[in-house]
Amino acid sequence: MQQYEIVIVLTPLLSEEVAKEANAKFSKILTDGGAEIVQEDNWGLRKLAYPIQKKTTGYYHLTEFKAPGELINKLEVELRRDERVLRFLTIALDKHAIAYNDKKRSGAFNKKPAAKAEEAAN
Repeated sequence: MQQYEIVIVLTPLLSEEVAKEANAKFSKILTDGGAEIVQEDNWGLRKLAYPIQKKTTGYYHLTEFKAPGELINKLEVELRRDERVLRFLTIALDKHAIAYNDKKRSGAFNKKPAAKAEEAAN
């Protein structure tokens, strides 16, 4: 199974609960299709770089998962059909991106300089 990452931007007109419900729907499609969700990260309401459908903000949600390639097509069809989705981007991760995401999840990038020096001394 290949490892993927998908970022979904939902319309800002939704309430926080409805946005979470929409993300749960897409996660369920993945798990029902045999995917293993590695990490989910809800970025919340953020400003868009440029207006999409006359909207300047959107709810961002990032999901990293392992899935067979056939499932991606099915998921993207569901995302295109859903009116709540402004944009989405699915990326197949290579070994370097997987290693980077593992380091990011373990907190290797968020340590303070003093903590790094302590760790190096040990």
